[in-house]
Amino acid sequence: MRHTNLQPSDRVLRRYFLLLSTTTEARGSFMRAEISAVWDKIQSMINDFIVLLPNMVLALIVFAIFFFVGRAIKRLVRRVTRNHRQARNLGLVLGRLAQGITVLVGLFVALSIVIPTFRAGDLVQLLGISGVAIGFAFRDILQNFLAGILILLTEPFRINDQIVFKDFEGTVENIETRATTIKTYDGRRIVIPNAELFTNSVTVNTAFDKRRMEYDIGIGYGDDIDRAKHLMLEAMHSVEQVLKDPAPDVLVMDLAESTVNIRARWWINPPRWADALDSRDKVLSAIKKKLIANGIDLPFPTQQILFHDQTEETDGDRSRQREGWPAGNGEVPKPRSIGGSLRKLVELQAQQDGNGQS
Repeated sequence: MRHTNLQPSDRVLRRYFLLLSTTTEARGSFMRAEISAVWDKIQSMINDFIVLLPNMVLALIVFAIFFFVGRAIKRLVRRVTRNHRQARNLGLVLGRLAQGITVLVGLFVALSIVIPTFRAGDLVQLLGISGVAIGFAFRDILQNFLAGILILLTEPFRINDQIVFKDFEGTVENIETRATTIKTYDGRRIVIPNAELFTNSVTVNTAFDKRRMEYDIGIGYGDDIDRAKHLMLEAMHSVEQVLKDPAPDVLVMDLAESTVNIRARWWINPPRWADALDSRDKVLSAIKKKLIANGIDLPFPTQQILFHDQTEETDGDRSRQREGWPAGNGEVPKPRSIGGSLRKLVELQAQQDGNGQS
């Protein structure tokens, strides 16, 4: 037996290298075991996917069939109700609900094919448990959805109606379950949430077949009111867009500062914005031409300033209140020219300056 004389430090190094090699081998074995487990898992997943692939393809085909069937049902319902104005919006609601239910049933069937242990009751139970949280999270969306359903069912307005909502006015393009879109007269699109439309006032300009227009026209105080009214009626009757029944009319509405205001009122059909503008243009043009041709004044605002210290003796009885002059039996002021008034003013100013210097 061969003996070697090793120093203590050599023995420590030898033990360290032995321990290090053992640890490295153990780590290598552990890593190989981990890689083998991961590879086995990946292979298992691939095998499971290959097994499920036919079911997944079948589930996609079934879901696609239900999806297209739902779209076909929606189109059928809309086609049936398209020619019935009263049921048009109801057809939209029923079509969308039928499509949604059909797609949901198709989803359940597809999941049952992919996952045989899946039951629709489990999903319903899960939705019931999380319904409160979903309700709080999507409160605004659900509110707009319910408001859209109610708008479609109650029909306060319909597609192609012209409405006014707050600062927006235009033609209704589409009524969806979330929002309503209108097209303004200058070619812009406005999207309004249904909840706001359902809880606020909306003016529907095309709700009825006829619409009354009106405009105030001022004539002079010296003009004959009855004659002016007769001429205005003749002018409105000459316009083709003005309906004969109901007949146009004119009413005295105000004794203003410079004019006697007469309101001209007429009816049009159809009551759309373009027709309203066209009739207003033709009616006002015809009235102006008619009144001017017959000597009726269309005065602009004027203001009269009276200098009571320049009153002429023929100006009236000063014992009565007139044009702001106080009533009384005092002396009638003597007439005075503008030059005399200016001289009087200069004298008064000079007297005040002299009193101030003294």
